[in-house]
Amino acid sequence: MNYLRRELLDRLAREYALGTLVGPARRRFERVLRETPVALLAVGTWQERFTVLAAGVPAVAPRESVWRGLEQRLFPTAAAVLVGRPLQWLWNLLSARTLGGALAGVLLCAVVLRLEPGWVGLEPQVEALPASYVGLLTDTAGQPTVLASSRRHGRQLTVKLLRPVELAPDQVAQLWALPKDGSAAFPIGVVPGRGTAAVALADTSEKLFFNVARLAVSIETAPAKAGDAPSGAFVLSGPCVKLW
Repeated sequence: MNYLRRELLDRLAREYALGTLVGPARRRFERVLRETPVALLAVGTWQERFTVLAAGVPAVAPRESVWRGLEQRLFPTAAAVLVGRPLQWLWNLLSARTLGGALAGVLLCAVVLRLEPGWVGLEPQVEALPASYVGLLTDTAGQPTVLASSRRHGRQLTVKLLRPVELAPDQVAQLWALPKDGSAAFPIGVVPGRGTAAVALADTSEKLFFNVARLAVSIETAPAKAGDAPSGAFVLSGPCVKLW
């Protein structure tokens, strides 16, 4: 008799997935199987037998918390979500999927900027010359001697000696600006006999050199002041051009 009931239970488990029942649920089915007459289990189809077993299982009323949990899962409301999980939005923000997508987007942007900077207006400007005034002065033999340059709105002139200028101890090489209209030259500053130097300008390059066609150097006994004129001939001279 016990063997027959065990065989019925095993067959029910195979055909109706009762093998997934564990704990109290399975024990209730086993108790019903033991208490059900063999005559009822031996007749009819397996579906009818299963109905007999199911009818013998006492009803179990879920706790109120179970219904509340089901209701919150099936019919969530904004208030319930905010009250139940106030930091849900932060959890979603910090989830692995969100962080992974953000990281992939950053990597994609980095690759695009690295390979195609022109798409976003970030073309390399290495070969572009800054807006500036440039002058190249040569000696009487036509040899480049002085290179002068200044940013357009800068107040400093960078002077580089390509060839040394021979000066006596009591002499200075005075740099002059020659306007396009042929008016009198005005002093810019003193250049060194060799090397590179920075000459402070009285105003911005734009205001000083906008109407200047050439730069020149004369040998003087002292630095010239505003209103002074060259005391002798120019030993160096060259064009002054604007670049932008």
